Amino acid sequence: MFHGFDFDNTMLRIGSMNMVLHGVEDADVSYRDSLAEAHSADAGNYSLVLANPPFAGSLDYDSTAKNLQATVKTKKTELLFLALFLRLLRTGGRAAVIVPDGVLFGSSTAHKEIRRILVEDQKLDAIIKLPSGVFRPYAGVSCAIVVFTKTESGGTDRVWFYDMQADGYSLDDKRTALLDGTKLGPLPDEALTPEEHAKNNLPDILARWQDRATEAARPRTAQSFMVLKADIVASGGYDLSLNRYREVEHADVEHESPAAIIAELKAIEAESPKG
Repeated sequence: MFHGFDFDNTMLRIGSMNMVLHGVEDADVSYRDSLAEAHSADAGNYSLVLANPPFAGSLDYDSTAKNLQATVKTKKTELLFLALFLRLLRTGGRAAVIVPDGVLFGSSTAHKEIRRILVEDQKLDAIIKLPSGVFRPYAGVSCAIVVFTKTESGGTDRVWFYDMQADGYSLDDKRTALLDGTKLGPLPDEALTPEEHAKNNLPDILARWQDRATEAARPRTAQSFMVLKADIVASGGYDLSLNRYREVEHADVEHESPAAIIAELKAIEAESPKG
């Protein structure tokens, strides 16, 4: 089932047509206000949620489903949708949800609580930082993919972070392909060279996600790395922003001694013509 936010009948028809074009002929696309209804019949019914919900919106408390407010008391739609997906998933169900960066580090009580729930009550699997411009020309907001498993009993040990910098297309309004069509997407026809990887990170993300056991050995200066749950808890407010945990390599710079610099200045002065 697809849940919408302020859908009208035209959008329902477009949604149904889009599903057919992608090979899903019996999709259940229904007209509902996802954040206003209790969804009692749908609770715990789904094993997988893939979502790019509307965000940066705000609702009145009175118009929001009470069970969602019970999970996280907020007016922000991006947080309410996370609460909704937790309600819809069955135990063991997984979700990958695109959220604005603010969800990862926002300082409000609601922001901190939804992150605490994901880290402490569920199993937070990954944070994939998306490059700014990936949704142009429609939106320029910075986003990330939050990947988690509903357990209701915790289970977060390490969280995988990936700094995605390119998806195969330019990050301006034109979104022009940067590679041949056979080398776009997460499953190109052949392995990408390092230069091609710099233009399309998707194959690397998929490969490293499937082999996360080896990621624990990677340093935090790498494009992807693991962060222990204890470090996230110690951050205060369960901060999930990648830059909070990334380490920057600083190249050693050798400076001349003050005495050598002074001697050089004296030599220059001695060579200068006297006015």
